[in-house]
Parts: sequence; C-alpha cells; structure tokens
Amino acid sequence: MILRERQNRIMSALRIDGAASVRELAEALAVSESTIRRDLEILDRNGELTRTYGGAVLKPGATVQETGPGDVEEPFNATADVDLKTRLADAAAAMVPDGSVIILDIGTTTPILARRLRGRDITVITSNLAVFDELRDDEAVRVVLLGGVVRRNYRTLVGSLAELALSQVSADIVFLSCTGVRANGHVVDNMAVEAPIKQSMIAASDKVVLLASEVKFPGTGALRLCSLADVDVLVTTTGAPDETLALCRNAGGEVTIA
Repeated sequence: MILRERQNRIMSALRIDGAASVRELAEALAVSESTIRRDLEILDRNGELTRTYGGAVLKPGATVQETGPGDVEEPFNATADVDLKTRLADAAAAMVPDGSVIILDIGTTTPILARRLRGRDITVITSNLAVFDELRDDEAVRVVLLGGVVRRNYRTLVGSLAELALSQVSADIVFLSCTGVRANGHVVDNMAVEAPIKQSMIAASDKVVLLASEVKFPGTGALRLCSLADVDVLVTTTGAPDETLALCRNAGGEVTIA
C-alpha cells in the first residue's frame, strides 16, 4: 500500500469514528505501529488531523461521517434476531449476584440484559450508550459510564480514554459480545476500533461470559478477541455447533444453552 493511499484510509477511518489509536490503525491497515506513527505525524503537520497520545482525532470543527462511500461498517440492527438476543439476556441476568460489579459490552444484546437488571443492587460499567439509557434513571443500579469518543451509529464510546478508564477498574463479570466464533475456538470481531476496548474489558474482569447466539457460529470478523479457552461461561442458543461448544467445555468452561 502506497503512502498516500494509506493516509487516505487513515483519514477515512477518522471521518467515520472521530478518533483512532495507533494500534487500531496498524491492525486495520496491516502495517507496523511505527509506520502509522510516521503517517500521523505527517498528517498532523499538514493540518489534516490532530495528533494525540496514542493516536489521532479529527481537527476541531471537522465533520464526522455517519456513513460514506466505501464504508464497510453498518449501524447495529437492533431488531435482528430479537428472540435469540432475549433468550441470551434472560440466561445472563440469572448469573448476576446481588452486590456484584459487572461490565456490559457494546452490541444489541447487552441493552436487553441491562433492562433485566433494573432494580438490582449492582454496579454496571459500560461504554454502551444504549445500556446507559436503559439504566440512567434506575436508582438501585450504580452506573459507571466510560469516557471516550462517541460513535453515533454504534452508540458506543471508544478510544484511549475508554481503555485508560478500564485499566483503573476491577469487575466480577464481563458480559462480552462478538461478531463470530470460529470452528477453531477463536472469538473474533469485525470492528478494529472496538477490539482493544473489548480486550481491556476482559483484562479488567475476574469472569468472562460470552454472549453468542447460534448465528455467531462462525459469524464474521478477523480480529481475534480471545479464544473459547479464555471464556468461563459461553451463553448460546440451540443451533450452535456441538464441536465448537466442546472446545469451551474441554478447556474447563461452562456452556449454557438459552
């Protein structure tokens, strides 16, 4: 990939998300982090972006695109597979003890789970604005909203601020989403800007609960979040392949069929 093409793709990513880290851009463009740093320095000198610690943001006043030509990301479809998501949420809610601290990941299943947790004596940490909307007026649930750059069409907060905040918390359980579970047990996602946040959530939690309905086997995505061997509980639905579920069980994990 030539220099200008790479820099154009960097600017396209910023116009979609508003900000990106060096690591995210390096993974998305399949180049080294040092290459991305040099590109960002050039673009900053040219006045095309503002360099930040660990990444870059659009210049003040620049427009963040919701979508555009060539964008591969689409907004979440909150109405797709609602029955499957509801079954996952019901099973997950039963796993939350009173007094616990939990992290709710991005996605469209975790807001349904948040709705099931209203009125509970728990603490919820999230970067998911839809989860926040479900719990913002609930006086029983303590809500910790992570900082970061707002991705409007995904209703989430991303970037180095969110990662830094997660490094300062300790949770009992993370309820993790993904876009795919491979036959070899790799848990993957298709959004480079989200993957580091999810990995930070895993690192901040004592227990990892993966919410993945049957449609996520194998699903989509090439960015590895973790493997089924790293998952303590896999919550799925009846159509998930037995061979893949066995990888979780054989590694000592629990499988719950919702």
